[in-house]
Amino acid sequence: MGKHDEKYRQLGINISHYRKIKGYTQEQLAEKAHISRVHLSHIEAPNMVSSFSIATLFDLCDALEIAPCQLFEFH
Repeated sequence: MGKHDEKYRQLGINISHYRKIKGYTQEQLAEKAHISRVHLSHIEAPNMVSSFSIATLFDLCDALEIAPCQLFEFH
């Protein structure tokens, strides 16, 4: 297990949470963030750790209309 795996897992869970609040499917959010649905699926999957770029994180935040800091609120 990598040093930051749990943080990536929590980011994915938070992205999924905010996506569902907005009522977006994975396909819709991926399109708005200019990434593939498969890439988004890997980011959101809690049983699979997937690192991703800061640019992708910012694009997802823009598409979700949230501040990046909101994704880092780990509970």
